[in-house]
Amino acid sequence: MSSPRLRAWQRTALETYQRRQPRDFLAVATPGAGKTTFALTLAADLLHRGVVERVVVVAPTDHLKTQWAHAAAGAGISLDPGVAGSGALGAGFQGFVVTYAGLAVNPAAFRVRIEHRRTFVILDEVHHAADALSWGEAVREACEPAERRLALTGTPFRSDDHPIPFVTYAPADDGTTTSVADHSYGYGSALRDGVVRPVLFMAYSGAMHWRTRAGDEMVARLGEPLTRDATAQALRTALDPAGSWIPQVLRAAHTRLLEVRRDVPDAGGLVIASDQQSARAYAAILREIAGVDPVVVLSDDAGASQRIAEFSAGMEPWMVAVRMVSEGVDIPRLSVGVYATTTATSLFFAQAVGRFVRLRRRGETATIFLPSVPALLGHAGDLETQRDHVLGRPVDDAADLFAAEAELLARAQQSEAASADELGTYKALGSDASFDRVLYDGGEFGYESLSDDGEELDFLGIPGLLDPEQVAELLQRSRRQRKPATPAAVREEVLFEQRGALRRELNGLVGAWHHRTGEPHGVIHTRLRSGTGGPPAASASSAVLQQRIDLIRSWALRASS
Repeated sequence: MSSPRLRAWQRTALETYQRRQPRDFLAVATPGAGKTTFALTLAADLLHRGVVERVVVVAPTDHLKTQWAHAAAGAGISLDPGVAGSGALGAGFQGFVVTYAGLAVNPAAFRVRIEHRRTFVILDEVHHAADALSWGEAVREACEPAERRLALTGTPFRSDDHPIPFVTYAPADDGTTTSVADHSYGYGSALRDGVVRPVLFMAYSGAMHWRTRAGDEMVARLGEPLTRDATAQALRTALDPAGSWIPQVLRAAHTRLLEVRRDVPDAGGLVIASDQQSARAYAAILREIAGVDPVVVLSDDAGASQRIAEFSAGMEPWMVAVRMVSEGVDIPRLSVGVYATTTATSLFFAQAVGRFVRLRRRGETATIFLPSVPALLGHAGDLETQRDHVLGRPVDDAADLFAAEAELLARAQQSEAASADELGTYKALGSDASFDRVLYDGGEFGYESLSDDGEELDFLGIPGLLDPEQVAELLQRSRRQRKPATPAAVREEVLFEQRGALRRELNGLVGAWHHRTGEPHGVIHTRLRSGTGGPPAASASSAVLQQRIDLIRSWALRASS
């Protein structure tokens, strides 16, 4: 079976399924690629051929239950999103949708339903089945009798040792076992195929000032090499709505959104906050900046789904949410995001970015503003990396890779009272924001300071409709040296052009040294300034800039010898 409406990856995955006719099938596809369409096409085919009599979808949230039911109706399949474990399925329905939490309430009752009819079970974002031991056991108990099972995910990787039910794991050379997908379609492939939007990450650094729980006052630049605790506290300081970092970044994000809306009038923005108190404060700041009230979604309550649906269909510029829209929620008009949460796991980050990559027409771009901290910059740089779920990783390796992420996630999920107890007398005392760099397609386009020739405004003013090749070309231009004005022109203009060209050359070399050594851009600039003297690059003379270029080149020569 094939359909002209299906994308190439969907047709290939469907052909693979039909050729093998497996009982279990794992499809991994980047958010926005069309996993729901693939699943419902397969469900309709199985129903039509009489292979199954009923379709059951297990989804992460109540909002997604409704979303699946609407999508299924569009495919000619009637699914009830309100059925309970022991409740009767209404007349005319061919199946139902339930959440993982709902399934765990009474897995035995759902098992009876599934084994009573030949059932096709769709496990949406199946990695959630390992969120809690009880959830995994419930999914396994309830869905074991199913005639066919389809597992879907855009992010199968996890930082734990809980196996995902009905997923195949294969042994690796290092003694671990790794999840095996029957079909994979990553962000890189989807971007090349024009299926998803290109994403530009605007990273912001800045000076942070806070008091530790021991009573010591700390001052550090966001993104500098710090201990794990200091990095977490610097990040919390940046995200404190009482400081200057958040208002500055929100103002830059709104400037970017206004530029995008020149080409895409209904483009929307989303701020992802850590907690409800911060979300309300961010909304108040945005109200002053944008002049209109943002839509605020604080929790997965009865009215949240309606507010999200109205925002998705409307023209409002901004939404502020805590976790409600981190995964699966379909708001195609989202174009600008602000990642203002302390949750730094690769899983959550990928889910959040997935809200912005859905393509409606060719040329739409997405821009996400984020704090310049190593974990988030690493996730942004690895957007195209396909990762699987690994079991049996050595304890030391697991600690190295995931301890910091797990700690930040645990903090983010705690209540405000619990967080206060943990942090003791910690208090954010002040912050400011400075533009650090743009990350795109594995490359970095960075500058030392916000005042450096206005490059921040250049990036914020990138047109809202560009294909990936045009985005890359536009960013590459920022690395090229601009030629000085005509020799007979005004001398001051000539010197300005020369300094601008030298600053760009220096920043390009700093970016290359960063990739080579892992040192943050700010640290490299500080070392160069110590070696040559003089002011920051934004105000340094051409002679000083040339000295710093020669110095960093000498580092590279010594490192290569």
